[in-house]
Amino acid sequence: MTTTSRAAVPTAIVWDEALLQYEFSRAHPMAPVRLDLTHRLCRDLGLLDRPGVRILAPEVADDALLATVHDPEYVRAVRSVSGGEVADRRDLGLGSEDNPVFPHLHEAAARIVGGSVAAAEEVWSGRVRHAVNVAGGLHHAARGHASGFCIYNDCAAAIRRLLDLGAERVAYVDLDAHHGDGVESIFWDDPRVLTISVHETGISLFPGSGFANDVGGPEALGSAVNVALPPGTGDSGFLRAVHAVVPQLLGAFAPDALVTQHGCDGHRDDPLTNLTMSVEGQRQLALDAADWARDHAHDRWLATGGGGYSPYSVVPRTWSHLVAVATGRPLAPETPVPAEWRRYAEQCAGEGAHERIPALMSDGVDVWWRSWEVGYDPSDAIDQTIMATRKSVFPYHGLDPWFD
Repeated sequence: MTTTSRAAVPTAIVWDEALLQYEFSRAHPMAPVRLDLTHRLCRDLGLLDRPGVRILAPEVADDALLATVHDPEYVRAVRSVSGGEVADRRDLGLGSEDNPVFPHLHEAAARIVGGSVAAAEEVWSGRVRHAVNVAGGLHHAARGHASGFCIYNDCAAAIRRLLDLGAERVAYVDLDAHHGDGVESIFWDDPRVLTISVHETGISLFPGSGFANDVGGPEALGSAVNVALPPGTGDSGFLRAVHAVVPQLLGAFAPDALVTQHGCDGHRDDPLTNLTMSVEGQRQLALDAADWARDHAHDRWLATGGGGYSPYSVVPRTWSHLVAVATGRPLAPETPVPAEWRRYAEQCAGEGAHERIPALMSDGVDVWWRSWEVGYDPSDAIDQTIMATRKSVFPYHGLDPWFD
C-alpha cells in the first residue's frame, strides 16, 4: 500500500547482454527475451539514469566460487555437457525436458552466479545499499543437480558470499510461485541462514515440496519457513500470508543482510502456475522487501528475478517496478509504458503472440489485504495455511503463533 517516493538510494543493477546467452531453446519457457525486454523497459523509463544507479557487469564465476554451494563433481558434469564431451547427464538433471543441454551452458549459468555474488559484495561493502539481478533467482538448483530451469544456484552463492564476508545471519525471502527448494536444501542445517518461501502448494505445483512442517535440519530447526498457498490465491491472500509471517520472523532473526527472489510467475496470466496475482500485487511485494531491508537488515538488500513466463506483458513491468523500488523512487502504477518500448515488444512478440502489449505499468487492480491482526478465520484455506506455518515455526523464534 506504500506509494510515496523515497530518497535516491545507491543501487547496483547487474547487466550485460551476455546474460541473454542463458537460453535452453527457442521454445523453452525460460526465454532470455524476458531479460532483454526488462532491461530495455528500465532504460526507456529512465530508471538506469537515476542518481546513484550504476551498472554492474557480471563475470563468469570460477569453479572455486561455484564449489561454495555446489559439489565439484557436479560442476565438472555441467562443464562436460556444456563442452559436448557427453550428450547429457540426466541423473543430474542435465539434458532433461526442463534443463536441455546447449553449448556454453556452464559459462552462461556461471555468469548469472557471478552477477549475484558481485552484487552481494557491493551491498556488503557499502558501495551500494541495494542491488538487483533480474537474471538471477535460479532457486531450484541443488548442491548436486539441476532442477526446474536452474543449473547453478546464484541466490545460494550470494548468501554464502555474504557469510564469508562477515555476515552472521542472512535472511532469504522467496516470493516465486514455486517453492525455493534449492536454496532451502543448501542451507537446511545452517542456523545462520533463514529461508522463507511463500509459494503455491506443492500438492498442485512443481517441485512438490515446501510444506509448513519443513522447518530445517536438526542443527537449525526453525531456519526453514514455508507457506504453501492453495491454487487460485490472488493479491489479497498472498499479501495477507506474507505480512502474517515474514516481518515477524525477520524482526526476531535480525539478519545482517536480506536476499529476496521476485519470481513473477504468480501472475494470473502466467501459463505455468495457478495463482492469480496482478502486477500491482507484485509491485507491492517489492515495496515490502525494501521496507524489510530498511527495518530489519540494515538496509542491505539484494533482489533477484526468478520465474515468470509471460515475457511480454508481465515480466518486464513487474521487474521494472522492482528496479524502481530498489532505487528509492517507486513508479506509480498508472505510469504509461513508453511507446518506443511497446513497438519493440510488439516486434519481438510477432504476429503469433498471445500476450497483449500493455499500455500502462499496471493491471488496473486495487491492491488490498486483510491484516492478520483483524482476526483468524479457521474455515479459510489461506488462513489455515498461515496458521500451520506460524504454529510450526514461530515458537523456534520466541514468537507466539496466535498473537505475534
